[in-house]
Amino acid sequence: MELDKISVNDYTYNLTEDRIAKYPLNRRADSRLLLYEKGEIRDDYFRNISDYLPADFLMVYNNAKVVSARLFFQKETGAKIEIFCLEPHSPADYAVAFQETKLCTWKCMVGNLKKWKKDFLSKELIVNDKKLLLSAQIISRQQNNVLIQFSWNNSKVTFGEILDNAGMVPIPPYLKRESESIDKERYQTNYSKIKGSVAAPTAGLHFDNETINKIKSEGIEIEEVTLHVGAGTFRPVQSKTVEDHEMHVEHFSVSAHTIDKLIENAGKILTVGTTTVRTLESLYWIGLKIQNNNHVTGEINLSQWEHKTLDGTMSVENSLKSIKNHLTQTNQNRLKASTQIMITPGYQFKLTSAMITNFHQPKSTLLMLIAAFVGDDWKKIYEFALNNNFRFLSYGDSSLLFPKK
Repeated sequence: MELDKISVNDYTYNLTEDRIAKYPLNRRADSRLLLYEKGEIRDDYFRNISDYLPADFLMVYNNAKVVSARLFFQKETGAKIEIFCLEPHSPADYAVAFQETKLCTWKCMVGNLKKWKKDFLSKELIVNDKKLLLSAQIISRQQNNVLIQFSWNNSKVTFGEILDNAGMVPIPPYLKRESESIDKERYQTNYSKIKGSVAAPTAGLHFDNETINKIKSEGIEIEEVTLHVGAGTFRPVQSKTVEDHEMHVEHFSVSAHTIDKLIENAGKILTVGTTTVRTLESLYWIGLKIQNNNHVTGEINLSQWEHKTLDGTMSVENSLKSIKNHLTQTNQNRLKASTQIMITPGYQFKLTSAMITNFHQPKSTLLMLIAAFVGDDWKKIYEFALNNNFRFLSYGDSSLLFPKK
């Protein structure tokens, strides 16, 4: 399908405020489950999802951990300035940035920026019983974002510890409330490990340990990827056609071991969430890029529409093997890359055989991804969810989708 013919207005529905789940349920796995398979729809509870998973599938989820990325400063005048840390700039590596003990620079969004006149903002903190003065300085302004250097005067405290103790969880703006203590635990998957996301991979919020153990007992193997979810995931598509929407960039990494497992299970891969879908689909196209250029170095980026310029006839196995060979030749055990891929109706999925996902906002890139996977039946799925009182968006209910044959 031609991009200029994909009208954003064709991917909307009437989502009223009362259908948005403002808080999580008491128990993760008590959320409802919509099952779509072979054009048919059923409903159950998420705790029973193992009953519907093919036993020979490989399940892949995103182990990214949400950072308490919102910092608040107060000026002498009383004006509040909110700094929302989006991604590290210097050092650019997430793990290194979180371990810094003196200063680091982040790309940020700033609330009430017009009130920030002076160079520095400062606030006193106590982190792990250690006193410090945290300062923030604007380095440069870049369109909607600001580069901010943070510095503090206690080298026994890392920047990661500062965020954990002084930052607030960046819950989605459509919840229309401030983050609360419950969000610290529940806006985080049970299996989150790698700090860096500013939004949760919400399809994973339904899993508790019991559900995961039931899935494993069915013989289903589980692998992990890491994609740091960016704030751009909440940005609505405001253009009339998708070709005019600029997709956000997200960084991800996948281990060589996981790539081996993906090769072994090609054609029977269950992805947990659209973040995992974007990661795995990007892997295929990155494999082609490596195949076409054996001298690729550094972090590999896949741009928004680059997949449309590449020949997608190579098998998944061969594409992933080119990545594995690249890692071996460069003595790496993980692929580190970034993706801007936008998956729209007409896209032919390469690695995703089934997906677990929540219900997404109207006119969003995520809804278009779902439409690409199940075709026009996305309307039937969402109509069923609306008519049967499913809860929507991040803290809402779940679905298990198989592609329409």
